[in-house]
Amino acid sequence: MRGTLYIVAAPSGAGKSSIVNATLARDPQIALSISFTSRAPRPGERHAEHYHFVSATEFERMIAAGDFFEHASVHGDWKGTARQSVEPQLAAGHDVLLEIDWQGARQVREQVPDAVSVFILPPSRQALEERMRKRGQDSEATIARRLAAAREEMLHYDEYDYVIINEDFQTAVGEMCAIFAASRLRRQAQAQRHHRLIAALLAEPDAASPMQPLPASGSTDASLAQLPDRKGN
Repeated sequence: MRGTLYIVAAPSGAGKSSIVNATLARDPQIALSISFTSRAPRPGERHAEHYHFVSATEFERMIAAGDFFEHASVHGDWKGTARQSVEPQLAAGHDVLLEIDWQGARQVREQVPDAVSVFILPPSRQALEERMRKRGQDSEATIARRLAAAREEMLHYDEYDYVIINEDFQTAVGEMCAIFAASRLRRQAQAQRHHRLIAALLAEPDAASPMQPLPASGSTDASLAQLPDRKGN
């Protein structure tokens, strides 16, 4: 059975990475695809753990070679998902999560229409700005640019299957887990996963050995009447 592809997108500062990491800690059945980016690492970020950090020249070489499942320019830097990070895992039956922007999500849905997509929104624009500033990693110019881009990103929320409002972190994580659980119970997924059971349940009874009807309520089966009672009678 082919794995499920999950797409999670959000404007910068909405808490996407924190929610995704906490959700994956609860749900080990899903593998996170590590994206490639041409931007410099932020403090605390490690290569091949948070991103595959490459130069813009190397990223553009990979684009030309057709190595990307999706890619886009985000805030002036390249970001993308390598094909080798997704397609082999899906084919092997593993679920994969892509933490990407709306442009990349649109490209992925065109290739995988049955992907499950989630968009995360902040509780307010003020909260979004506060979260950006609490990072302490970006200049005022960068924060201003990201805030200006956030509205454009949020305009695309209606392209997604599910929307989470990240007002309370634990609630948001619980909602993400619920989405993953519900997607596994979709009829198409269950029909593939349990096809043998369903076929057995729906099979016509064997005409040579018809099922015996249950005794009517209140009646006594003759064979049971012949059994000795507990006193040996």
